[in-house]
Amino acid sequence: MARRPNNTNGSTPHTSVRQTGYELFQDALLDGRLKPGQLVSQRDLVDLLNLSIGALRELLPRLQAEGLVVVMPQRGIQILSIDLPMIRDAFQMRAALEREAVLFAVRRMPDETLAAQRELHETILTEIRTAPSDDSLQRGQDIDSGFHQALIQATGNELMMQAYNINFIRIRLIKLDRIRLNRDILPTAFAEHFAIIEGILSRDPVTAMQAMDAHIAHARDRAMEL
Repeated sequence: MARRPNNTNGSTPHTSVRQTGYELFQDALLDGRLKPGQLVSQRDLVDLLNLSIGALRELLPRLQAEGLVVVMPQRGIQILSIDLPMIRDAFQMRAALEREAVLFAVRRMPDETLAAQRELHETILTEIRTAPSDDSLQRGQDIDSGFHQALIQATGNELMMQAYNINFIRIRLIKLDRIRLNRDILPTAFAEHFAIIEGILSRDPVTAMQAMDAHIAHARDRAMEL
């Protein structure tokens, strides 16, 4: 699940209600209760998310602004669709954000943090090679997502983190629909992570960015093959 921005500082109860509604919507997308391209009514969303109609109407402008829904007068609310333009746009945005995060990591991320990430990857790879299970693959998914989130969060740039979290919803939906990591794909993806980590540890921005670019391009190409 996406790590959400910290919205507690200075928040009002009204703001908290809106944020809760947003998180409930996000959870419904990522656990499959809402499907990409699905057409729903306001009543459907009220019932699904356990919101009041007033809370939903306050939430809809944010969902529209972030491109997560399209409100279609007299027809309903359409959940964002997964198509080739959406995939290209989402991965292009991801590449732009993560290139900047890699540059920051080259300058600032401690060796110990990177070594801990590498150890997490190596542990789950060993487990998948010797005793693969649905649980180990799910933890591999979490480590995969967590690595990228850690790079973004390390920048401390709130605007970047907000943009990343919005785009992360799209990337997660694409992965769920098209490129869930399995016993064959995960070792390849992790090998690409190792190349990124080594590039950062060497404090070589060109090598690190090239490794990240290659990793994101391979993920994009897998998504666009189907």
